[in-house]
Amino acid sequence: MASRFPWASLPDEELLELRLKDLKVTVEGTWLELCLRALHGELAQRGLRVKPHAWISNEWFSPDTTPGIAIPFYLAHPRLMRLERKMIIDVEGGTVPECMRILRHEAGHVIQHSYGLNRRRRWQQLFGRSSTRYPDFYRPNPASKNYVQHLRLWYAQSHPDEDFAETFAVWLRPRSDWRKRYEGWPVLKKLEYVDELMAEIAGERPTLTHRHRIDPLSSLTQTLAEHYKWKQALYALPTTTIYDRDLRRIFSDEPRHHRAPAASTFLRHHRARIRRMVAKWTGEYQLTLDSVLDEMIARCRELKLRAVGSQRELIFNFTVLLTAKTVHSLYSPSRREWFAL
Repeated sequence: MASRFPWASLPDEELLELRLKDLKVTVEGTWLELCLRALHGELAQRGLRVKPHAWISNEWFSPDTTPGIAIPFYLAHPRLMRLERKMIIDVEGGTVPECMRILRHEAGHVIQHSYGLNRRRRWQQLFGRSSTRYPDFYRPNPASKNYVQHLRLWYAQSHPDEDFAETFAVWLRPRSDWRKRYEGWPVLKKLEYVDELMAEIAGERPTLTHRHRIDPLSSLTQTLAEHYKWKQALYALPTTTIYDRDLRRIFSDEPRHHRAPAASTFLRHHRARIRRMVAKWTGEYQLTLDSVLDEMIARCRELKLRAVGSQRELIFNFTVLLTAKTVHSLYSPSRREWFAL
């Protein structure tokens, strides 16, 4: 594979100078092809006559003009996955289970567009109007039982189309046991509607059949460095000093503790563990959490705070603080920006 892709042996600095189109990676011949085949099998098992085609682009998406799915370039080669992990921390879709989870979501968009489902009155009553403008941000309610929980950050709440795609993905997943999982939830009526609707269109030919490739990798002239600068900005949080009071409750600024380890050093040492725990609990992207950690570490250094007491208790208290700040940020319209998967 290295001979096929000479850039695979380049150091990060040189790799980042390449244009996306220069990577020339494809779905064919990779593990992604197996995932796509598995998706086709799941759809066929339900009697749905749609086989989404896939191509490599710069992110996950499914356009409304073709029954296909764009897959981000970094998933097509181990070297690119390593770079993605370094630049973004998360590798979204980087395991077979996670890739299948996203493919089922995107397949929901394909099914919607292929059969024009959003034009149905009952669809609009349950999910809303597909013509609703996609928001610049959305404010999810983590406690809501009106939506399924599939992708992270309560993504079903961002737009009617995403609500349907998420509901479809839960319905499609083998052995999902959705009736039991969502028993007593208002969202169950959406799942039951999807079940009825899929039984109705099973065996029918889709009306959308033109297999186009929108924004294929070969057309993207942006460099990897430019791509990651843009992507990192999506996850960034505005700087603030509102953490000071909370940090002083956990760490000490008293002169008598001047010999204790610096709180900034303590947090740097444990940041990966803390970041993973909070990401798991909140669904927030690790890169976003990392930017908050950077800011908190900098504040600890500027305030000359010291890590005094039980290491286990300090980690617990700080993790609770970061979790609380993360959940709060999910409700902040000045912070949460929506971007398509």
